[in-house]
Amino acid sequence: MAQTKVKITTDSASDLNGLFASADIEKFPLYVTLGDEHYFDDVDIDPTMIFDYYEKTGKLPKTAARSTNDFYDFFKSFTDQGFEVVHIAISSQISGTYEYAMAAAKELSNVYVVDGRSLSSGTGLLALAAADLRNEGKDAKTIAETLERRKSFVQASFMVNTLEFLYKGGRCSGLSAFFGKTLSIKPTLQLIDGKISVDRKYLGRFDKNILKYVDYTLQKYDTPDMTRVFITHTHADSAVVASVRERLVNFGFKDENIIETIAGSTITSHCGKSTLGILYINDGEKA
Repeated sequence: MAQTKVKITTDSASDLNGLFASADIEKFPLYVTLGDEHYFDDVDIDPTMIFDYYEKTGKLPKTAARSTNDFYDFFKSFTDQGFEVVHIAISSQISGTYEYAMAAAKELSNVYVVDGRSLSSGTGLLALAAADLRNEGKDAKTIAETLERRKSFVQASFMVNTLEFLYKGGRCSGLSAFFGKTLSIKPTLQLIDGKISVDRKYLGRFDKNILKYVDYTLQKYDTPDMTRVFITHTHADSAVVASVRERLVNFGFKDENIIETIAGSTITSHCGKSTLGILYINDGEKA
């Protein structure tokens, strides 16, 4: 019997950069709008355009999910070729993409949609885990069931350098309580049950506190799957990124398993410049 063909797909907001192509994961671009102009995330817009737009207008970009029909056409392009499809969506608590993808999947056979309950490379971690399973010859149903078991272990968190984007965008509960008290507060955000929540708050310079955030996270979530860990950021300073990489190596991650990615336009639209996070699946052996 011929091996079943499986296509792994995920939203552009999974922030996998070149890994979309190298891991054979199909990207589904979300919408980003600047004023009256509409773009496809990671296709015809990049974060520098967002920074320029905000600097000139003082207005935030808008982001939006795609329609059920768009998802249907996307999935059907693969099922028509004989593929089973596993799609990993960013959290249903943050975006409507999961709902629309599910509606489309119901109209087709052999399409499995997983609510990643995360965002950015937190969702990307699940997509890469799915690609690993596909490469081992697992079928789509098995892959989707495995992701359902693993997704609650995804550790996705970030330290934010500027609060304006998150506060004005209204995507994070808990910011209004201390926004405006001091611009030197650097909050860390954690994905909990698919929602963005303020975890800790640091006072002072971003580069002085980023390693405190990394150390705290590694101590709190200390059983990582060492297969891969992401450093994902919105154009953070290279020296800051290097210091975080060194800390991860000292913890026990192999340098070749530390993946740096630049967050795309969807994530940048809500987080602003210089946000940085470490993300991994916390279901491995205790380090």
